[in-house]
Amino acid sequence: MMRISERLPARVAPIVGNGRARSFLPIAVAAILLFVVPQFWFAGSEYTTSLAVGALVFAGYGVGFNLIFGSTNQLFLCVGALGGIGAYATAILSDHASLPIWVGMVVGTVVAAAVGGVLSWVAVRRSLGVIFTGVLTLAFSFGFQDLLFGKQNLTGGSTGQTLPAAAISLADNQIGGYYLFAIVVVVFLIVFWLLQISRFGWAFRALRDDEMAAELAGVNVAGYRIYAAVIGSAMIGLIGALYAYSEGFVSPPTFAFNSVDVTVLVLVAFGGLGAVLGPLFGAVVFAFLDNALVNSGQLRELIYGAFVVVLFLVFRRGVVQTLVGLGARMVRDRSPAGADLQ
Repeated sequence: MMRISERLPARVAPIVGNGRARSFLPIAVAAILLFVVPQFWFAGSEYTTSLAVGALVFAGYGVGFNLIFGSTNQLFLCVGALGGIGAYATAILSDHASLPIWVGMVVGTVVAAAVGGVLSWVAVRRSLGVIFTGVLTLAFSFGFQDLLFGKQNLTGGSTGQTLPAAAISLADNQIGGYYLFAIVVVVFLIVFWLLQISRFGWAFRALRDDEMAAELAGVNVAGYRIYAAVIGSAMIGLIGALYAYSEGFVSPPTFAFNSVDVTVLVLVAFGGLGAVLGPLFGAVVFAFLDNALVNSGQLRELIYGAFVVVLFLVFRRGVVQTLVGLGARMVRDRSPAGADLQ
């Protein structure tokens, strides 16, 4: 089957190519900023570097979650659990089985992808809607936490578990660790972008906008939902594994629902569901907010919960996309062509 651009007239095909190039430009700009900004800002500060690494970790979680929920309306409230699978598989296999740490990362990523695929398959088979998919995955998240506390001989329980020491230059408070996660996040963004401009993207948009119409049009709704869950869960599992390796320690609270999922949901909603750079922008903004609320205790979850409600009621497309759309509308209204139409 020919590509879309190959079926179009010669004058139109370059437009398609140019459109794809323009849609990739924001990712290229973001990548440049990620690699340049530290040299002018925080390269010499371990504390600020650790905050930046934390933001990139949540950006990586956010891209995976955005692929699952933002593209296919599957509310996975088990991001922390999927990240924990990658982290604990890395820790257990490297410590108890004495395997190379990269083997644990690969296994953890694959297991996280498989678990995400199974959860999506169950939701599809039972025709679960957004809310009930969220309930199912939330139950899995709590069950995973219970497993971590119950299997102390493997996980270390509430004490946690230390991983074999990572290279000092790749620690989560070192600039090497920052660049490690920056590279991974940029790769995730490119994968997300490639999926959006492929036939997967067309199918995702179709089933997200109107599932019944997409199914009548021949879109394999169940299949594409499972594909999105597998790929997104693999991203989340890999980020969890890399973070465990970079930090050198894993514990249940690191991957608890209130530590991961609430923040990921807020930052993705803030950046805009389905937006390519939404998770990255939201992670940067909420890194500063989270640092400001670090001593607020339970008030932090209350503020985040209220913020989610406001986002979905007032900014359904996300704050960024809403503001961009408003700015574009204002420019269009002020232009001569817009004035002539009024």
